[in-house]
Amino acid sequence: MQDLTVTLVQTDIIWENVSANLHHLDTLFSKNTLGDLVVLPEMFATGFSMNSHDIAQSFHGEQSILTSLRGWAYDYQKAFMGSIAVEEDGTYYNRLFVALPDGQLKWYDKRHLFALAGENLHYTAGENRLVFDYLGWKINPLICYDLRFPIFCRNTEAFDLQIFVANWPQKRSFAWKTLLVARAIENQCFVVGVNRVGVDGNGHEYQGDSSAIDPLGQHLVTMLHKETLTTVKLSASVLKNTRTSLNFLADRDIFELR
Repeated sequence: MQDLTVTLVQTDIIWENVSANLHHLDTLFSKNTLGDLVVLPEMFATGFSMNSHDIAQSFHGEQSILTSLRGWAYDYQKAFMGSIAVEEDGTYYNRLFVALPDGQLKWYDKRHLFALAGENLHYTAGENRLVFDYLGWKINPLICYDLRFPIFCRNTEAFDLQIFVANWPQKRSFAWKTLLVARAIENQCFVVGVNRVGVDGNGHEYQGDSSAIDPLGQHLVTMLHKETLTTVKLSASVLKNTRTSLNFLADRDIFELR
């Protein structure tokens, strides 16, 4: 297991404009040095829109967003991660994709849908978590509202890194910052949270606060309230030493999710 570098892409998102967002990201990536894993916000190509019929791309058809994600992974030889609206067999999902440099594609459908915004009326909840291996790290990616549900986030597989991609509004930023730290401490793992900035098509404001946090809950980086890319190194030795000297995970409860 080696150290892992992660690039947090805290970007503004042009409302429901896929081509403009992909072009903007192309430009950002070409001008920056990227880490081993590049993490984009939730619905990074459209914004957090409930117009699922209009913005969703077919999992078996036209896939310009997914094509770009896989293209970046191939061109830069890095892993890229972010969520998009997907239609599959007439059902709509808020689906997080992980595109790996070797061409592999992994995905996770958001389990907890944000009923306050009507997400549950326009998308279908997923059932299974995703834990995947990358450069010797076990990684558990989740989406936004999942952050509020600690049992679902619980580290029952001894994953090393938990990632949350989000469109988390400014007015609840205290909860975002607090819960990210809580997940790192209770799961004794690194946590990365990537949120957007700007104002969406519904007038909701986002201030970012994207962060990387170590297994003891200390911030490695907290991003300012503007569009920016930041790369952070996650130390394999810090993770190992923390779990060896403070082996709290050995005493954890094991839950079966239904």
